[in-house]
Formats: sequence, C-alpha cells, structure tokens
Amino acid sequence: MEKFNLKKSLKVSAKRRWALPALLVLVLVLAGQSRALAAFWNLSGDIAVHDPTMIKEGNSWYTFSTGPGIQVLKSDNGTSWYRVPQIFLNEPTWWNTAVPAQANLDVWAPDVQRYNGKVWLYYSISTFGSNRSAIGLASANSVGAGQWKDEGLVLQSTTSNNYNVIDPELVIDASGDPWLAFGSFWSGLKIVKLNKSTMKPTGSISSIAARPNNGGAIEAPSIVYRNGYYYLFASIDSCCKGVNSTYKMVYGRSASITGPYVDKNGVNMMNGGGTILDTGNVRWKGPGGQDVVNGNVIVRHAYDAEDNGNPKLLINDLLWDANGWPTY
Repeated sequence: MEKFNLKKSLKVSAKRRWALPALLVLVLVLAGQSRALAAFWNLSGDIAVHDPTMIKEGNSWYTFSTGPGIQVLKSDNGTSWYRVPQIFLNEPTWWNTAVPAQANLDVWAPDVQRYNGKVWLYYSISTFGSNRSAIGLASANSVGAGQWKDEGLVLQSTTSNNYNVIDPELVIDASGDPWLAFGSFWSGLKIVKLNKSTMKPTGSISSIAARPNNGGAIEAPSIVYRNGYYYLFASIDSCCKGVNSTYKMVYGRSASITGPYVDKNGVNMMNGGGTILDTGNVRWKGPGGQDVVNGNVIVRHAYDAEDNGNPKLLINDLLWDANGWPTY
C-alpha cells in the first residue's frame, strides 16, 4: 500500500472556515485506511500454498494445504509464515486401493478443525480430471504436538458416480452436530451428516450447489453458520493455470444446512446461483480454494502476477453487512 501522504491527500486552507471540513476529510481518509489495513493481512515469509485451511492453537497459527503429504505452514503472529514438517511421510496402505493412479504422496485440499476435544484433518486424494477420488481423515490431540493418527477412508467416488469426492469441509451445525461438505465439478457440491464418534458419514448425501450450464465448474465448499443462516462459499471456473486462472469465489445462504442455498438475488445455487465475493485484481489472479475460519476470517490462494503466477496465501478479515451478507 502506498504510504499515506497528508500533503498529497489534503490541501488545508489557512483560513479558519476550512479547518473543520479538512479535519473531517482527514478522519475519513484515515478511517478508510484503517479498515483496509484491518481487512487485508500483510503476509511475509514462506506463503506458497494451494487450497489452504487454517487453524489457531494457543498463540500460533497453522495453515495446511495441497502438496506432498499435506504441506504445513506455521506463524507465531498470523502474518509471518514458515514451513514445518508435512503430515504424511508415507502413504497409508488404503490410498492405493481407493485411488490406484494416485502417487508421490500427492494430497489435495485439506480441511482442519477442532471438534469435541480433538483436531480433525480431512483431505482428498485423486488425479486431475478424474472422479475416482477419496476423502481420508487424520486426527490429533493438538496441532502443535503432531502425532497424527490415520483414521482411514471416509468416503470415495468412482467413475460410476456422478459426483467427485474431493475438497472436504467439516461443518458444525447449529445443534453442534458434524457434517461433511465436499465436491468438485460433475454434479456439484454435496453434504452428508457425520457420526460424532467416528466422524464418518451416516445417512444420505444431499446436493447443495451445481453449475449445470457452466461445465459443472464449482468446487471447494466452505460453510459457516451465523445468525440463523448457513453461508456456503465456493470457488467457480478454472484454477491451476497461473495468471490465466479464472477462479473466483461466490456465496449464498440457507436456513437449512442441506439447502436450498440462494444468492443475494434469490437464485438457487443448484441452478448456478452465487454472488461474487472476489475475482482477484491486477496482482492476485484467480482467488479461490477458500476456507472460512471462525466466521470472521477467510483464507484462500491466488496466483501472483508479480511472481510468475505462483500460488500464494491470502488472508482477509471477513466482514458482514447490515443485511447479513459477507464482504471484505
């Protein structure tokens, strides 16, 4: 951000009649700057990520992301980041059975949350362009201590299914019950209730969002409950093309966790609805793969046009307008 320059921004008259208006302008300018600084976290260090999820434990922040064995970044203040050891050093034996083409500890789009006294880490394994995919689960008593336990297969899809089991998101409903949202392309985003003990599915899968007229290009669900509504955030269009990525983030809301979710114009997200939250800017292209943390922070990746289109971590305070809709 350009350094604030009082002389450039204001031309204050020596005449007394201009003193109060000038002061008001100064207050408004500074207030606008403060909001911008508060909303966008100024990050430094190692922030190379794709599909990030974030959790705070004590005074430390952790970000988990797509990559070999699930990549992990740590920060002691939320803004300066460094890389720490990955979660998996070896592939659990069930990975190759569920997704034979998967290799090289390639793990996608994890989601980490604390629930019922434990930390749960959902993740997906797949191959690009295929819906032979699976979601797995690891657990730990704390992030900092590590010692992750492989909880095995949670859910899988094959080429006979019309959905794709990747991009998991643990969702806690208004009653404190756990659900798992997931999905990418094909017939869209889904949600299923979880057993509180096993943290694995119980019951039937419900559809919550789709883009039938846009090549099915929707994925990465993230759901947060706030003031009587469930808010569904998703990524649409194309990722993974560097500065040519057309990824963008959309949202809708519903009074029920299973939908229907509608956008600000009342369009059902099952029919391609979704209000745009972020399309990126001159530097940051294709923002998406988002995760909403505690209802007031949103993390995502975007492709840095000033660094050869490499994906990097972006964090913002998530604000809410007078009508209960999210904004930056």
